[in-house]
Amino acid sequence: MERVPILKIGDILLVSIQVDMSDQTAVALQEDLAERIVATGCHGVIIDITALDIVDSFVGRMLSTIASISRVLDAETVVVGMRPAVAITLVELGLSLNGIRTALNVERGMELIAIDRADDDHHDERDDGPVPEPTASP
Repeated sequence: MERVPILKIGDILLVSIQVDMSDQTAVALQEDLAERIVATGCHGVIIDITALDIVDSFVGRMLSTIASISRVLDAETVVVGMRPAVAITLVELGLSLNGIRTALNVERGMELIAIDRADDDHHDERDDGPVPEPTASP
């Protein structure tokens, strides 16, 4: 069984799918990626599908499942490198890839994840303190 390599670049895991995705390969990728997210504490996952000429409903569901697993483990998923024909096929199949952000290339995907993390960090740092209790007017 082939394994899809998962590379760590800073705070991001990069998955470049270069093989046809069989059921076994997809399940192994989901498990490997979940383990790597936990082991590294990465907050971003980029899935590069540039090498895929065809994305069927199986691959679309697999991408959605990976995004859901990643989100539960506090990692944002961005799919990059989608060819126009692949985008058209996904729309024709009625697959909206809920929860998955897309970008044209890896660099743009890394920018999206960096922006999301900066927004999350900004919200975490904000502390409005306790809400004051209303006072009765005399």
